Amino acid sequence: MILAALSMLCGIVPYYFIARIVKDLLAGSPDKSAYIINCVVILALWLGHSLFHALSTANSHLATFHTLAVIRKKALDKLAKMPLGNVISQPSGAVKSTIVERIDSIETTLAHILPEFTTGIGAPIIIMIYTFVINWKLGLAALITLPLGFICYMLMMFGYEENYGRTVRATKALNAVTTEYINGIEVIKVFGKAQSSYEKFAAAAKESAASFVDWMRKCNVYMTFAMCIMPATMLSVLPVGGIMTMHGTISTADFITVIILTVGLIEPLLGIMSYSDDIAQMDTIVTEVRNIIDAPEMVRPEKLTKTMKGGDIELNDIHFGYDDKKIIHGISMTIHKGEFIALVGPSGSGKSTVARLIASLWDTSGGSISIGDVDIRDIPLDDHNQRSPMFRRIITSLI
Repeated sequence: MILAALSMLCGIVPYYFIARIVKDLLAGSPDKSAYIINCVVILALWLGHSLFHALSTANSHLATFHTLAVIRKKALDKLAKMPLGNVISQPSGAVKSTIVERIDSIETTLAHILPEFTTGIGAPIIIMIYTFVINWKLGLAALITLPLGFICYMLMMFGYEENYGRTVRATKALNAVTTEYINGIEVIKVFGKAQSSYEKFAAAAKESAASFVDWMRKCNVYMTFAMCIMPATMLSVLPVGGIMTMHGTISTADFITVIILTVGLIEPLLGIMSYSDDIAQMDTIVTEVRNIIDAPEMVRPEKLTKTMKGGDIELNDIHFGYDDKKIIHGISMTIHKGEFIALVGPSGSGKSTVARLIASLWDTSGGSISIGDVDIRDIPLDDHNQRSPMFRRIITSLI
């Protein structure tokens, strides 16, 4: 921010020296050395503006990429600690999209918001103050196009949440369908479902494109008017300043100085407005990431403190349900080491759920599961997953 502020100052001060040159020229000053000195100062300030802006942007990018790396690591660490069932129950394309593309899309906002906002807001304010000091009437004239442009901009924002929500849903759906289509291409071809599967992918791709195209069509007219009207400060400054100069209420030098100052008055604000979509996306993206980072974890010890006796698996009055739907109601049984069992029942009766609970994909909502007389909640996840080839065979057979 300090570097951005220095860049902003180096970009504004040249206007003062340009005004001095204009006044000297109109006064007929023959002092060439003064013109050369002013031009050298302007050049030095321009170089300083470019240098400080480059340093500010470089530092903000370094900070941004470090931040994104920390966010991704936290999200991935959380996935490892979440109940595995909660992870695999989500479309892999949606999880991948959040951790890769969605987090990456924050980069533009984070990397540019500090330097661009510091320059984009500070510079117009200082220029406007200087303009009002020269002549407050011309200062007001320079601001006439601003509210007119904002009206167009606000009209463009009608229905923003609805339109943006549609693009988010369509993009997520496309990611999920694409991942599913690519990962299952072998099965799709074996069962001759290539046509129907591709149609599903094509429909998701068309909806994703349409969600953006339809939104842009609604905004194009208002956006065009806003971008044309807001920077057109000369439409009001030239006639007002011309009349004032003719009546002698402002000098020609001051009039020309105001013209120079207000030509680029609105451009920095337009640059800030170009980030409005990125800023709006931040809320959605941060919510998605927080849904992962703040998700409940499976509470497991870091080290195994109890001694496991054998490899028998015992289910003691276990209960479990997905969301508000109860699946398992008080099952109890013992699976002895080396035994093979068959769980028989209709689809949705909880056969796979029992296996997943033993594999610690979820925690039971009631009762307990123990292995070798040790509750699985007292067994570290790594130790549970890598206990022995025998144990993994039991879990694999059940699943």
